[in-house]
Amino acid sequence: MGESSFTLLRDIGSCLLEDGCEVRFTIDAYRGYRYVSVRRYVSSDTFAGATRDGITMTPEIIRVLVPLVAALPDIPSAICDGQLGKFAKRPGICIVASVGSFKGKRGLDLRQWQEDCGLTKKGIWIPLEKLPEIKQLFLKTKEALDEKPEIDF
Repeated sequence: MGESSFTLLRDIGSCLLEDGCEVRFTIDAYRGYRYVSVRRYVSSDTFAGATRDGITMTPEIIRVLVPLVAALPDIPSAICDGQLGKFAKRPGICIVASVGSFKGKRGLDLRQWQEDCGLTKKGIWIPLEKLPEIKQLFLKTKEALDEKPEIDF
């Protein structure tokens, strides 16, 4: 594989959504750096695979984000809307984690923010009904990141 392509290092797990899609958590490598990818996958008669709906985060972001997500109540109605945090990914680009509404449903939104244009389309929205499963996936991801990697980067 070329230096500029993603390499799957570890598949952490997935969470099925009500629309037949799933959200997968993986640890990938890109240009010698490890990233956590949270991406929506779809399976239909015409296409099966990853969609554009997703985001990559550095291990440092995950280590800070996991306790914030874990602290959210498992009952969606007990969660207040608002920003959980804004985390630097690289110069000029951050990841914003927030709870809010989209098309009449509430969810956890992980979205990229750029200094020159604000929030971008890059990101993923996960329904709050799936929060207990998502918490477990975040925790498994952090534990996997804390293990010594098989490949040094």
